[in-house]
Amino acid sequence: MRAVVIANPAARKGGCKRDWPEIDARLRRHLPDFAVRFTRHQGHATALAREAVAAGYDTFIAVGGDGTVNEVVNGMIENGIQARPDMALCPIPAGTANELCLALGLLQDEDAPYRNIVMGAKKNIDLIDVRCAGVEGGEAQRYGYAIACFGAAAEISYRTSASRFLKKLGGRFSYYCQTLLVTLTYPYWQASLRIDDQPQRTVTIYTGLACNTPNGGGGMKLAPGASFEDGVLDLVLFRDITRRDIIFQKPSWLYEGRHVEHPKVEVVRGRRIAVEGPPMALVDLDGETVGRLPMIATVLPKAVTVKALA
Repeated sequence: MRAVVIANPAARKGGCKRDWPEIDARLRRHLPDFAVRFTRHQGHATALAREAVAAGYDTFIAVGGDGTVNEVVNGMIENGIQARPDMALCPIPAGTANELCLALGLLQDEDAPYRNIVMGAKKNIDLIDVRCAGVEGGEAQRYGYAIACFGAAAEISYRTSASRFLKKLGGRFSYYCQTLLVTLTYPYWQASLRIDDQPQRTVTIYTGLACNTPNGGGGMKLAPGASFEDGVLDLVLFRDITRRDIIFQKPSWLYEGRHVEHPKVEVVRGRRIAVEGPPMALVDLDGETVGRLPMIATVLPKAVTVKALA
């Protein structure tokens, strides 16, 4: 095993940097020899992962939140496939949101992610290939493992990340505040949807989420039944649902997955999801703003190797 640790000191508002001595000690109890690379800016983890691929490392330990893990994944993938078949990803939860760790069953106890590096079994999971308009123009392309959302959900994620004041008050509190503000002001819009080879249709929409995992947004069960091992995406559409129906739901509504029971929420499955709509509608992938509509999200079956205890 040739292991490289790619860590984001800024994750969880600097919590990863403060916790690094403990993280390092836990790593060394299970893995005596590894290289360490610290990120310095957004996108740096992808560059570091690509360098590690070229240097022959086979175990990629991503320390941070979903943004860091996503960047490492993008450094491991070339043209839609893993750059080398012998590589495996091992995420360590050190961020505000750790959805891949949750999906892999690595949050059962504090030592589980570290045991997973040496004891976990390799499994191949699906990725999402997202192509959309760039935030500042041009085209954008990115790989992800959890959720590609567009419209209001992407706007909430963008505002939560951009608000330094609310972020200081706590990730979940900031998310709730932005959800209320966006719900009160975000417009409904016309979307043209095409799922696989089905006929294109036009719907009035508030937001949509192309899900590769059941959970997202800090543990919310956004797509009950979604799986990164089934070769399809679960598209959750909030159509012309009233603002009142969103605001006056119990906070547990999304965490329990009860939203899919609402008559204005639709779940469809497909391998390729094409969405056209107004350019004001942002596109978010794994908690990071990556562009604007139009968007095409395509599932890449078994595209990356991870380690999991179960």
